[in-house]
Amino acid sequence: MRTLLIPFTKTYWSKLRVSFSQSSRDRRAKIGNFSASSAPLRGINLYRKVFAVGITTVAIFSVLISGSVAGAEKPNILIILADDLGYGDLGYTGSKEIQTPVIDSLAKNGVVCENGYVTHSYCGPSRAGLLTGRHQARFGMEINATYSPYDRHMGIPETEKTFGKRLQAAGYRTGIIGKWHVGAAPNHHPNSRGFDYFYGFLGGGHCYWPHQVTTTGPLRLDNGKVNYGPNQGTEFPLLRNDNAGEFTEYLTTALSRDAAKFVKEGSRPFCLYLAYNAPHSPLEAPKETIEKYKHINNWNRRVYAAMVDEMDRGIGMVVDALKASGKFENTLIFFLSDNGGVGTPPWNPSENWADNGPFLQGKASWLEGGIHVPYIVHWPAGLPRSGTFKELVSSLDLTATAVALAQGDTSGEPLDGVNLIPYLKGEKKGSPHAALYWRERDSTAWAVRTPKAKFVKNNWKNEICVFDMINDPYESTNVIDKAPEKRAELARLWNAWNADNKANVLLHAYEYQELRLQMYEDLYKEQEAKAAKKKPIVIQ
Repeated sequence: MRTLLIPFTKTYWSKLRVSFSQSSRDRRAKIGNFSASSAPLRGINLYRKVFAVGITTVAIFSVLISGSVAGAEKPNILIILADDLGYGDLGYTGSKEIQTPVIDSLAKNGVVCENGYVTHSYCGPSRAGLLTGRHQARFGMEINATYSPYDRHMGIPETEKTFGKRLQAAGYRTGIIGKWHVGAAPNHHPNSRGFDYFYGFLGGGHCYWPHQVTTTGPLRLDNGKVNYGPNQGTEFPLLRNDNAGEFTEYLTTALSRDAAKFVKEGSRPFCLYLAYNAPHSPLEAPKETIEKYKHINNWNRRVYAAMVDEMDRGIGMVVDALKASGKFENTLIFFLSDNGGVGTPPWNPSENWADNGPFLQGKASWLEGGIHVPYIVHWPAGLPRSGTFKELVSSLDLTATAVALAQGDTSGEPLDGVNLIPYLKGEKKGSPHAALYWRERDSTAWAVRTPKAKFVKNNWKNEICVFDMINDPYESTNVIDKAPEKRAELARLWNAWNADNKANVLLHAYEYQELRLQMYEDLYKEQEAKAAKKKPIVIQ
């Protein structure tokens, strides 16, 4: 906390009152430039005497830079979210195949959270928890929302506030670029949920090349099953706010270029959520980048590696823009993935292109491969120490940290996350969380983890396990038969947490899409039957 010593004069008080009514940048300029042009000569001479003699000969007061003036020093906040990124597919996590120099640099010069987790093992629910800072089970959204622009209920309930909404109240310029996936009706549009700016797509995925964009894809496959992509809008045009948003290059590059532009603009503090859909399928990348990874024999993994590479380059564009605009030092950057990489699940063993490092299984699993993700916190001005943090950290903590630093809106339901900065600085000791919790819709699968142990129902193999996370962090040995007391303790924790949750409300995307198509079929048949009963009108 800094103190400014300034003469106690009538003129100064007048100037101070004016300065406090200006913008944050103007406030600092007016106080810092208080000179002969803005004060009587008598005041200046007195000011010199005070500092020359080193004693106070007039009344001197302290302006504590913790209120309105401190607003000029609120950090920018940049949340970068990868999609289906394998834990072991970055240089800093051990990859020898894929080059990620930008992300590696953020890790080297920031804090690596070695036990960073997300709230769910696949896209939609994980993003709902991240965006609100409240576990999605609190409001019954444990599914992948379907692109459904006429359904006001298919999305995060309007009773929940996003971090964008909470930071808007603190004067932040807010934006999301990329993947939304938590509602497509107008009441769920990002501009309606706390984000001043939106460029991206509302569904759960998107094609990567402009020539693939169409609105006429078949809604059913030749075998009669639902065609997931067209029903999810994966080939629809992008949006820029409430209008069409063109892209003329590889999608990851287009999103990165737009993010670089966003961070450069304006002098107000910003909060940008850069939500890539890379390296989520479809597996598509520029030819020259694919060629760069020709040493990888598996074609799917080769393309996937190129997608990760392109995302890293895109992040580099944003970092360069921050540096060019003088905002890099005071920008708090979070980097993480929405869940683990694909890991040959039993229902689709061909999904084999990601590497989750030492962790078992992957996306859609409650073992570490599905929920334990790369997690970096980088903020030169606020976290001068780099290194690793080994305690439990959650994606829920992003909102809590951002709101605390921005002095944002804390009204409404309590956040489940924790402000991480005091822990990362070493001002607070221990784990930010005594336990972390997970739940699949209708509790068909679940998990609870403390710093020492984990109790999980593994939905891939339909088995219940207890793991010693100190001596067996990679979950190689199920000790459930040897640890009845530990099982009981973890079950008690999970049950207490789950008692405050809400049962899942919405239908999962595939189920919803099938019922939506069937609804139109049934409606048509009903109307056709009514029409058949009507006799032709005879006119005279």
